Amino acid sequence: MKRALICGISGQDGAYLAQLLLKKGYEVYGTTRDAQITSFLGLTLLGIKDDIKYESVSLNDLPSVFKLLIRLKPDEIYNLAGQSSVALSFQQPVETMESITIGSLNLMEAIRLVDRPIKLYNAGSSECFGEVGDLPANESTPFHPLSPYAVAKAGAFWLTANYREAYNLFACTGVLFNHESPLRPERFVTQKIVTGACRIFAGMQDSLNLGNLTIQRDWGWAPEYVEAMWLMLQQNRPADFVIATGHTFSLEQFAEHAFSAVGLDWRNHVLIDAAMARPTDILVGKADPSKAKQLLDWEAKSRMPDVVRQMVEACLKKPLS
Repeated sequence: MKRALICGISGQDGAYLAQLLLKKGYEVYGTTRDAQITSFLGLTLLGIKDDIKYESVSLNDLPSVFKLLIRLKPDEIYNLAGQSSVALSFQQPVETMESITIGSLNLMEAIRLVDRPIKLYNAGSSECFGEVGDLPANESTPFHPLSPYAVAKAGAFWLTANYREAYNLFACTGVLFNHESPLRPERFVTQKIVTGACRIFAGMQDSLNLGNLTIQRDWGWAPEYVEAMWLMLQQNRPADFVIATGHTFSLEQFAEHAFSAVGLDWRNHVLIDAAMARPTDILVGKADPSKAKQLLDWEAKSRMPDVVRQMVEACLKKPLS
């Protein structure tokens, strides 16, 4: 039985990844800063909370990370930890940098010191690319990060590449474009739109305030993306991969599909609030995931309209507050 350690298991990707690994027969351990007070809501909703062993550890503390790896002896580590909101990173830049970059560095340094054949997956982000215009980003596209979150993720990417080359670690980064699910919290605009549309449909509110609707993103389905993470660690040699659908839509189209799914016209309910715009933002995000298809035999099945439909269906089934 393989043993996997998921750092940041309480988030959306951590929950779906844990579910996937359990189905594949793994023994799954998950870390948070304080396992005794973390709700693990996503794991509970998936019905797997009791199937996982939990550890309290801060990746910013190298000695505790080192001791954890000595004790657990994991075969695979998935580093999904760190502050995950682009918008929040402008308000908490120091926390964002430390939790992502220093946390990643400590994890790889601990793996190096333990000197075991541990395979590491590092969660990258398409935000690292910045503005690419009409040119789809692939593994060779230069980074131009436009937020503290993106800067931190870019730093973690290059640290991972450096440790792979300098110390022969099996360490790779998945540069994931936007991927959504019902487990997304409402601080993410996609879930804000879906939940807002459902609340308006239920008569609980009249309107929804949003920022720039002209931005374009490549939105995928999170449960599919965690399979790509796992596939990266099953290869003979470590490599970095862009993971995306290859199809880009505007936020306005996302809102249109969400409101249409409940029989409403978004234009009658969405109010544009310029104050909600970020200091800097990517206008267009396009991806070329052909390397993943060729080498991992992975390809996204769900595109933005499918993602929105599934999120709305899940939202309508739960109590709205």
